[in-house]
Amino acid sequence: MRSMSTIRRSWQRAAIAAASAVGLCLVAANSPLMAQVSGYGEKTMGPVSDKPPAILDKVGIAQHLNWQVPLTLTFTDDAGKQVQLSSYIGKSPAILALVYYQCPMLCSEELNGLTSALQMVKYVPGKDFNIIVVSIDPTEGTDLAAAKKRSYLKRYGHPETAAGWHFMTGTQANIDAITKAVGFGYVKIPGPDGKLTQFAHASSIQIVTPEGKLAQYYMGVEYSPKDLMLGLNEASANRIGSPVDNILTYCYHYDPQTNKHSLIVARVVQLGGGLTVMLLGGFMLTMFRRDLRLEHNEGDNGAAGNGKTGTGTKVNG
Repeated sequence: MRSMSTIRRSWQRAAIAAASAVGLCLVAANSPLMAQVSGYGEKTMGPVSDKPPAILDKVGIAQHLNWQVPLTLTFTDDAGKQVQLSSYIGKSPAILALVYYQCPMLCSEELNGLTSALQMVKYVPGKDFNIIVVSIDPTEGTDLAAAKKRSYLKRYGHPETAAGWHFMTGTQANIDAITKAVGFGYVKIPGPDGKLTQFAHASSIQIVTPEGKLAQYYMGVEYSPKDLMLGLNEASANRIGSPVDNILTYCYHYDPQTNKHSLIVARVVQLGGGLTVMLLGGFMLTMFRRDLRLEHNEGDNGAAGNGKTGTGTKVNG
């Protein structure tokens, strides 16, 4: 039978492996390198660099907590009507998302993450808060906005809350005004046709108080329902939250230097956490099975060496 010290040594090795995996995640989380992923059939190896691509210099989120959102800005809603932001902000807080509807990946992930989180939030859009989605692309029109609303309303699963979902488009001047107020930095980049039809941008959602003040930022593309509820609670009382870690998720879809499509999604914390779980779980499972197998084998060998069967019957004379 294996001694307890041997088993303890096995689990100590597992603990060391866990610490090593966590260390890898911490290194990744503090690394400025961006993971590069490309579309199917378009995978290319990006250049190794110790800093983000130069195109991202003007891309990011500056957390303008307690800044006033210009409520007099006018946008076109998903029904084609000209509406001021004050129509949706005033009596209740709002969740504000800046995206563009033809974004090849990141904006959809952001809205998917928001919708999934809201499914577990007890507050009701249109009653307790509003959802305001504004396109940063002035060429996008009402048809695209309406299609996005239908898609996410269906995904949310409560068509009766349609009055709380607002998908907006607007002029470049008004887009510039709201992105400046929010601190949303982005740049236009060429698409496959060489025209400036795509955008390099980061991902975040913002909670706005009934007074129109920026109360909280949530970075990335996945959001905690508990955090959203807390943010909406505080914003409804016109309380301003605290800055969050500025771990950004970047996206751009066309690299004019290589003349190839590419996608940068810096989801360092998510990938690091997933790697930790897989490495630790796999290692511990392997060690556990190995311990059981060795314990069984040594038990059999011990019985044979003592000249006894499992029932205690003497053999070999």
